Amino acid sequence: MKGALLVGIDDYHGGNQLKGCVNDATALADLLAKNEDGTSNFQIELQNNIKTKGELKKAVTRLFHSDLNVALFYFAGHGCTTDIGGYIVTPDYGSYDEGISMDELLSLCNYSPIKEKIIVLDCCYSGHIGSPHLLGGKATYLGNGVTVLTASGMSETSVESGGHGLFTLLLLKALEGGAADIVGNITIGSIYAYIDRSLGFWQQRPQFKTNVSRFMPLRTTYPSIQPLTVLNTITEFFAEPESVFQLDPSYEYSNTGVAIEANVQIFKKLQKMQGVGLVIPHDEEHLYWAAQNSKGCKLTVLGKHYWKLVKENRI
Repeated sequence: MKGALLVGIDDYHGGNQLKGCVNDATALADLLAKNEDGTSNFQIELQNNIKTKGELKKAVTRLFHSDLNVALFYFAGHGCTTDIGGYIVTPDYGSYDEGISMDELLSLCNYSPIKEKIIVLDCCYSGHIGSPHLLGGKATYLGNGVTVLTASGMSETSVESGGHGLFTLLLLKALEGGAADIVGNITIGSIYAYIDRSLGFWQQRPQFKTNVSRFMPLRTTYPSIQPLTVLNTITEFFAEPESVFQLDPSYEYSNTGVAIEANVQIFKKLQKMQGVGLVIPHDEEHLYWAAQNSKGCKLTVLGKHYWKLVKENRI
């Protein structure tokens, strides 16, 4: 069972209101609740414009002590940094009482019995989490099964754009499918890779810290190769990763009087594999000409990776 606590705070006093945080948390709740095919995914607790530090701490504590396999905490709002570390800021903030210490937040996560725990922060200076101030901010301490993804570094602010935080806008696009692999799995690792590639060197830099042995999918989308059973034939066509599958004109349907229906169906599957980067023609520029000129096709590096996964029954 997967559960997520999502918090967006726009309603700060003293002229410090934000505009996109509630939008961010609400949009993320909609995406995480269901996979693309409509099946249930995360159980969602959405706590927008939560009023006090005590309320937020109570909700976070409840999340990390729930009977879950995966727990995700997301916060969008103000963050600040002081002489003793970083804080996520709640509307009841005051001098020397800014909100919840990022070190304390991480401790609640570290000591949780849940197998996989994820903290995602879209706030200024969010890179402080995972680098405790007591260790000079130069060491990282994450408990087993903990992953942290933040919008910015320890000394960076986080930008809002178009009614959303820039970081969360990319996070949403990643979850919509931008970070999906060929079979449709989206993990926190692939999300970070997507966001990292999407931001320039001079923009805010997301931070990714993890202590897990493997990533569980956070959401699934439709596979990019349809139907997915086509992928399972990769080991039928290629006996070994380095094999070349021999083609001839009987594989191309337009060769009237020569085409063989069974070969045509195989060729269609190979074309689908080529479409997602698993297969390339051998000694020809196009797969069509490889068939017409009795050449062949072979696996790409990505194709060899998925060949191994299919061979080992890991897909």
